[in-house]
Amino acid sequence: MSIIEEKCKAKGVRLTEQRRIIAKVMSDSKQTYGSKDHPDVDELHKRVSSIDKNISIATVYRTVKLFEEAGIIERHDFKEGKARYEPLTDEHHDHLIDINTGEIIEFVDEEIEKLQKKVSEKLGYKLVDHKLELYATKIKKN
Repeated sequence: MSIIEEKCKAKGVRLTEQRRIIAKVMSDSKQTYGSKDHPDVDELHKRVSSIDKNISIATVYRTVKLFEEAGIIERHDFKEGKARYEPLTDEHHDHLIDINTGEIIEFVDEEIEKLQKKVSEKLGYKLVDHKLELYATKIKKN
């Protein structure tokens, strides 16, 4: 059973066979396509269609929305006009997006984590959550 299927079961989200395929494809995305994979609905549809040609793009949209509303997957809008998705995990990470290639790199940096907490406290707040997205271009080496 995939990670998303397990979360659906735990949250009482009913899985049809088509939803199960979509859940498996989303769960396997990072293992199959690398840690930088954050597919959009069109890419998900392409992947699930290779398994079951009867899954419509409307079904993928509805399923993604259901999973998002249930807190099973997370939506990202990386300034490119398409929402991208990844399974929601307890492990925090931030994103660096290459604006030329669209490559998405996940990272954790303890110094940044400490600095965000320090800034919040300095302004009189307790940090409870955050999302950091860095947009960059690759430095060309000579």
